[in-house]
Amino acid sequence: MPLPLPRLRTVVLVAGAALLAKRALHRRIQNSPLWPLPALEEPVSGHSERRTTATRRLLITERTIPAEGVVQLRLEGSALPPWQPGAHLDLLLPSGLVRQYSLCGDPADPGTYTIATRLVEDGRGGSREVHAQLHEGEEVEIRDPRNRFPLTDAPAYLFVAGGIGITPILPMLRAVAASGADWRLLYGGRTRASMPFLDEIEKLGAEGGRVTVVAEDEAGHPDAAAALADTAEGTAVYCCGPEPLMDAVAAALPPDRTLHLERFAAAASSAGSGPFEVELRRSGRTVQVAADQSVLAAVREELSHVSYSCEQGFCGTCRQRVLEGEIDHRDELLTDSERDDSMLICVSRCRGERLVLDL
Repeated sequence: MPLPLPRLRTVVLVAGAALLAKRALHRRIQNSPLWPLPALEEPVSGHSERRTTATRRLLITERTIPAEGVVQLRLEGSALPPWQPGAHLDLLLPSGLVRQYSLCGDPADPGTYTIATRLVEDGRGGSREVHAQLHEGEEVEIRDPRNRFPLTDAPAYLFVAGGIGITPILPMLRAVAASGADWRLLYGGRTRASMPFLDEIEKLGAEGGRVTVVAEDEAGHPDAAAALADTAEGTAVYCCGPEPLMDAVAAALPPDRTLHLERFAAAASSAGSGPFEVELRRSGRTVQVAADQSVLAAVREELSHVSYSCEQGFCGTCRQRVLEGEIDHRDELLTDSERDDSMLICVSRCRGERLVLDL
């Protein structure tokens, strides 16, 4: 039975409109700078495992002042993963900032993580937020500890710490002291009052003169070269503190000693510091990165949705896959295998004139 004329006219009009819409969409796709999409594997860009690591909420059960300008927080929770000396965690601050803090408590104390931070008035805001907003009885969000500064077996140890750089080293001192290992510590700071955990450390090294404390207002800067010259072959040297201190230790390191560094910020590099261009392959765009500009800043001028947090090469939020080009890695996070095809665009740069990102 044929359709009534009005109904037939409606069907024809709807079908025609659908055909026109389909053709218009097809033309729009063909004219898009993203067409055809590159035949790539699943990108790490925007899918970093480090970014998707589960978080947990802990309760601040104690807040203390172990030295002038330093706040220590005791965080408690249930079923907390174990950790070893040298480990740190990500602290997700209420503002959205993510900061990394070394664990300075006791690994044998279950259900507890302890961190400490010095107030940096001219910093980027993380320490100010911790000092001003985090108090006993409040909850904080963290990502579980990881360790890029592990304590290794060695016949002897020399620890060199500057200021708040003592935080990852303190659990190491407790461990080597308990084991009976041969160890010494060179500990520097602006003043004795500004050096956290000083009383405990001096008690640990009371026998045998293991601890040398150098307060800048009393005796100037620590003599790293002299301390290193007095070490035996095979000594493991652990250093954490300001960049000049770590540079001095690295420069004076005798042969047959192993050096382990924990940095507050990404290491400086003179390589690849000039301008270069970055192609954003999936977006069909190219950006110019100035000599004094980060890749992240240049990319976000075109793609404002690109995620980031610490801007110091620590948290991994801005990790992107690199399709072409030689990378000048300046982060303190990625493993050797991860560096083969990805970079942290907040600090790392290009050693040549061009990079291609999977963005």
